[in-house]
Amino acid sequence: MSDLSAIPELISAYGLITLVPLAILEGPIVTIIAGWLASIGLLNPLGVLVAAVVGDLLGDLLLYGIGRGLRLDRLPYVGRWLRLPRTQLVPLVRTIRDNGTKILIIGKVTHAAGFAVLLAAGAAKMNLLQFTLINLLCNVPKSAIFVTLGYLVGEAYGRASAWLGWGSAVVFVGLLAGGFWWLMQRRAAIC
Repeated sequence: MSDLSAIPELISAYGLITLVPLAILEGPIVTIIAGWLASIGLLNPLGVLVAAVVGDLLGDLLLYGIGRGLRLDRLPYVGRWLRLPRTQLVPLVRTIRDNGTKILIIGKVTHAAGFAVLLAAGAAKMNLLQFTLINLLCNVPKSAIFVTLGYLVGEAYGRASAWLGWGSAVVFVGLLAGGFWWLMQRRAAIC
């Protein structure tokens, strides 16, 4: 997604329906923004969590499907197109065949490796049910953390906005009083 500033408007205008496809593309960012929108009452927090988990899971299944449809001899070509070197993908496929659950959990926890791990899990022909369950078990707490983070940021923003409003008023009154005092001092010095 090229313009992230459009995400809040899309989600607040169309609701949870837009959250699932956006979560497929930009999961964590969209989930945090949706959590913030939930904190100001535009969305239901539980609905945000469900939509974020569904979107993240669909995106993961899409990458798994791409990897599953590949023959191993085609993997380097796809890896090059996705800017993943063969030196990373082929050993990763072998490692997933041996330790799939551990590697998948690590891939889901670390966003940097997630893309390659999901693709390699498909190429390694990991069991789809196992893949889905592991992803679901990782997605629920991860999405809950992002929704909570967005919710807390939204609440903090509301409080900070109120504090800044009062703080700005106090500073403004202080500047007016200081300016008035300065004018009186200057006027007294002239007379």
